[in-house]
Amino acid sequence: MRYLTLLRGTHSTTPPPPELMEAIMTLGQEATQAGALLDTAGLAPSASGARLSLAGNELTTIDGPFAESKEVISYAIYDVRSKEEAVEWAARFLKAHRDLWPGWEGEVDVLKLFGPEDFPAPA
Repeated sequence: MRYLTLLRGTHSTTPPPPELMEAIMTLGQEATQAGALLDTAGLAPSASGARLSLAGNELTTIDGPFAESKEVISYAIYDVRSKEEAVEWAARFLKAHRDLWPGWEGEVDVLKLFGPEDFPAPA
């Protein structure tokens, strides 16, 4: 099963500490070696993005930044055996932030990606 994790974080006036970046790299290597991590990347602030919405028949495009207090700042895609395993990887990621960047706050959404196993075979 594949899961997408989205990290949302508060705006910070300081860059991440080097120790946190090292911990993130180590965790990524562990997840890759375990065969769990498929892809990961940081995301630019929403100020450089756009949001499209459809209401009724009207398509609207709004340039960023968006009003949320927490930006989506990175993502990872895991291929794991269960939701619990994806949650464990995400928890380890947040714990590194807690331990190595005092005062930083954020959250991770863990979302299942549909795969062929989620749909019936064509008749």
